[in-house]
Amino acid sequence: MAVTMGEFYDALETRSADAREAALAAALPRQVAHARTRAPHYARLLEGVDPAAVTDMAALARLPLTRKSALIARQAEDPPFGGVVATPMAKLARVFASPGPLYEPEGEGPDYWRYARALFATGLRAGELLHNCFAYHFTPAGMMLEGGARALGCPVFPGGTGNTEMQARAAAHLRPRCYSGTPDFLKAILEKGDELGLDLSSIRLGHVTGGAYLPALREWYAARGLTVLQSYGTADLGLVAYESEAREGLILDEGVVVEIVRPGTGDPVPDGEVGEVVVTTLNPHHPLLRFATGDLSAILPGASPCGRTNRRIRGWMGRADQATKVRGMFVRPEQVAEILRDVPGVGRARLVVSLEGERDAMLLRAEAADAGVAPALEAALQARTKLRGAVEVVPPGSLPNDGKVIDDTRPVPG
Repeated sequence: MAVTMGEFYDALETRSADAREAALAAALPRQVAHARTRAPHYARLLEGVDPAAVTDMAALARLPLTRKSALIARQAEDPPFGGVVATPMAKLARVFASPGPLYEPEGEGPDYWRYARALFATGLRAGELLHNCFAYHFTPAGMMLEGGARALGCPVFPGGTGNTEMQARAAAHLRPRCYSGTPDFLKAILEKGDELGLDLSSIRLGHVTGGAYLPALREWYAARGLTVLQSYGTADLGLVAYESEAREGLILDEGVVVEIVRPGTGDPVPDGEVGEVVVTTLNPHHPLLRFATGDLSAILPGASPCGRTNRRIRGWMGRADQATKVRGMFVRPEQVAEILRDVPGVGRARLVVSLEGERDAMLLRAEAADAGVAPALEAALQARTKLRGAVEVVPPGSLPNDGKVIDDTRPVPG
């Protein structure tokens, strides 16, 4: 069990930037070497890479990505895990399956998914009961939250999903301190409790993830005097970032390294710019290096007012894998990135796909100081996509900062 320190889960949360960089400089080479030695996918992908040279974010950014969208195919070709797991099946604790299917390992040891930190930030403390409404079958969400609660010394009621009335009656009887589950299901339980005349006043905390936590729902919980905070994690990585009572972005977990890259590339974007979330985990069992999640977010400047010093992200902001079909051919963010590399002097770009009459049309809107790059962009667009399209050069900084590279504005069929 971790030793908690006052308002913080451990001393890692309040490290100085220098201390965190020094720890990263030691951990990254070890993890790269471990992945190359124990995971066949990385033995192939990192052939020729010197692990000892990967000591900072700049060196990490030079390594190739492993895309979540490609891992399903890799697992089909090289079962069961596509060569990205470093621990033999016989030595794992559990194996899960997410839609795809995509199979994820759980190694032995306490709090494998590192959710104790997030639950502690929500306010859960030793001895308090967690009413866990995440699924326990196929996907790991139930075990993620249970493992974190157990590491804090908390008992867990494995409520699972659905059965709203039974959940409300169990909560009235067991008197849990904290709920965990999707953002809206707690509201459904509380409203069912009101309808049945049950006393659910013991629930003062909620930790939510796996769905949109909208402002109106936040206000509803606040009006009932509840503290309900969110986190961002995946079945591949475990916890990535979590909210504190400061409610200013999500603080990065201490067990992962997060980059925000331009969609369709592995190139980091400046802090504040929306891009794809790429995560390197320090997990020895599942040593994912530069794992491209397909999710969009952005780095928030500065540190959280709560005193935790790690960097923060804005939270989930949509999907980065924006491929669409135009005139029978797929167009992908990677192709837009190639166009920008072909034509110097261009910043961000957005490919707008629309319908002109009954025909698909493409307009590449690109940021550049010199409008004279338009003909080169038009030629590059045709060369990279094999489709003709128009080009509009716009001033630098004028495109929306939302991470969108392909904007398909065509109406959704029927």
